[in-house]
Amino acid sequence: MFGTGNASFPDAAVTSLYSEDVLRQLEAHRPIKVAIILALGVMVTLGNVAVIMVISSAVPGWSRNSRYFLLSLTGADSAFGLVVMPLNLGVSLLKDYNDAPDPFCHVVAFFNATVYSTCMYNLASISLERYLAVFYPLQYSVMLSRRRALVLIALAWVFPPVLLAPVSWPQGIIEVHFSAASLVCNPSYSSNTAYSLALTAFIFFPCSAIMTFCNLRLWVAAKRQRMKLKIRLRSSARGGGPDVALRVLVPVMTVYYTCWTPCMVVMIYNATSGSGVPEWVEFAAVWLPTSNGFLNCIFYFWINKSFRRKFHLLLHKLCLGLCPSAEKVFGCTKPADISVVPVWNNNNSLHERSSSVSSTCTLLTIAAETCI
Repeated sequence: MFGTGNASFPDAAVTSLYSEDVLRQLEAHRPIKVAIILALGVMVTLGNVAVIMVISSAVPGWSRNSRYFLLSLTGADSAFGLVVMPLNLGVSLLKDYNDAPDPFCHVVAFFNATVYSTCMYNLASISLERYLAVFYPLQYSVMLSRRRALVLIALAWVFPPVLLAPVSWPQGIIEVHFSAASLVCNPSYSSNTAYSLALTAFIFFPCSAIMTFCNLRLWVAAKRQRMKLKIRLRSSARGGGPDVALRVLVPVMTVYYTCWTPCMVVMIYNATSGSGVPEWVEFAAVWLPTSNGFLNCIFYFWINKSFRRKFHLLLHKLCLGLCPSAEKVFGCTKPADISVVPVWNNNNSLHERSSSVSSTCTLLTIAAETCI
């Protein structure tokens, strides 16, 4: 998406810019890079398919709005493995390597940038939803009604394509070339520094600011509540319980900035300096955000006890559906039943409000079970 776009295979007109040793080195490293991308794509796809299978059904403690936001994030993460990787690997294997503009590469670069941007907007939306659920529990159903939640999700999917539309224009203001260093169709943001800086101003910085503010407030509130519980339970053998804030919020923010910051730094550096970065630096910076699509599965879902129980239950049903005798042959046992929260079906239901709060309020009560 936001690579340097300067390490393309050159044609005869620009061979003076590259030595034969550099070209041979790029070609020798390509199988290693393809293997890394394929392995990452398999992990991202399988992890998110399992997540979609679970959260498409009811998960105790998760509100309807929470499921909508998490499904949206999972869809964006799945696009890494189902859209971004196949398109760029296809270009890598089929394209005639040259430095000339390629209309198909423009389309691929547009999809790359759109998927990455949509993922960031979804991450920011989830942080905002959890912030409202914890700090405004009584007003939650009004401040973030079902309609408003769906509108927010729609904006996360519609705004990036509109903002990034110029990337898809073959004769537009943004030049696009295939990068042999990252194996990605990269916009050459150095051709329009103002536009590339505008992208960071409308995508990375706003999303990062929302995530940092919301998660930092949640972390501070959780720490304060934990200190109060420590005082109350000082004589109890259990103590204050596990520090769920550190187990959830800190890893989420650490992974986010680790995966996305190098990509933004490389893009800004290329736009302002007009020069490229070393081969493996570009490759890592461009593909690190994709690994965030897999790590999201871990920090948002797999550490959640209710999610794991529901996954085991669905896996058990699938196992019996495919092979009814599998329970005796392989010793498949049904997981413990998952308690269901009572549901009231009106718009101001107790379930909608309480489950919205419980999806994050576990951070404030410091319960043993980690919830989103």
